[in-house]
Amino acid sequence: MTVIDSTRVKSLRGDSCSSPGPERPRPDGQGRYTISEVAAFTGLRAHTLRWYEQIGLMRQVDRSHAGQRRFDDRDLEWLSCVTRLRLTGMPVADMVRFAHLVRQGAQTYGEQRRMLERTRGEVLARIAELHDTLTYIDAKIDSYGDAQRASEGA
Repeated sequence: MTVIDSTRVKSLRGDSCSSPGPERPRPDGQGRYTISEVAAFTGLRAHTLRWYEQIGLMRQVDRSHAGQRRFDDRDLEWLSCVTRLRLTGMPVADMVRFAHLVRQGAQTYGEQRRMLERTRGEVLARIAELHDTLTYIDAKIDSYGDAQRASEGA
C-alpha cells in the first residue's frame, strides 16, 4: 500500500496563479520584456509563447510602436502558472479553459477551484504510481546488487 501525504499546500496569496516562495530574479527589462528575454527566462521557445497567445492560453500581449511583443511582470507570473499546470499533465484545452475563467474573475472562482481540485487528484494519483514504480526499481537495483555480490563471492 502506498501512503502519500495529501495535505494541501497553502499559497501565500489568494490569486489562483500566484506562486508561493521566493521569486526568481526577472530579466533586466524594467518590467517590460521582449519575447527573447521571456523565452530565456522561462525556458519556453518564442514559437511556444506566440502559440500560447494565439490559442488564448495567454492574454493578448502588449506591443511596442514597432509591433514587437512587450511582456510584463503579470505575463511572467501567468507563464509560471501555465508551466506548473503543464507539469501536472493538464490538457492544453483545459488550461485554455482555466485561463478563460481566470480572466473572467471572481464570479468563476468556484469553477476554477473545481478544475484545480480535479487536477490535484490526478497529480496525487500520478505520484502514487510513481512511488510504486520507484519501489519496484529500488527492489530491482537491490536484487542486482545481491546477484553481483553472490557472483563475486562464488
